[in-house]
Amino acid sequence: AFSCSLSPMRGPLLAAAGGAMGGAGGPLARTIRAKLTAALQPTHLEVRDDSPRHGGPPGAETHFGVLVVSGRFAGLPLLQRHRLVHEALRAELAGPLHALQVIARTPQQWQSDPRAPPAPPCLGGSKRERRRG
Repeated sequence: AFSCSLSPMRGPLLAAAGGAMGGAGGPLARTIRAKLTAALQPTHLEVRDDSPRHGGPPGAETHFGVLVVSGRFAGLPLLQRHRLVHEALRAELAGPLHALQVIARTPQQWQSDPRAPPAPPCLGGSKRERRRG
């Protein structure tokens, strides 16, 4: 079971701008980066591993945030953009990936505001815990 730490520390940012791949990350981070690059040809891609903030064992790679800037998003509503990201990562979301924060922007949107919002706070728990009503 995972529980969240309230520490303000953020996960490592594994960024890739254009075709350059910066930061190695773990195997799941590399897979996420490779699949999003292949599916969406991003002009900017950031993969953030938030797993340490969620109380899992070291190297768990269960919680990620991605910022994807792609021309493929032009003219698409936010929901459709997220669906493209989720489709590219379908196998990972069905398996080891417990949570994914997605920021999906067009190159024009990124150019006008090249900042990523902060990671959302951890609300605790995991899929395996029962929620109290």
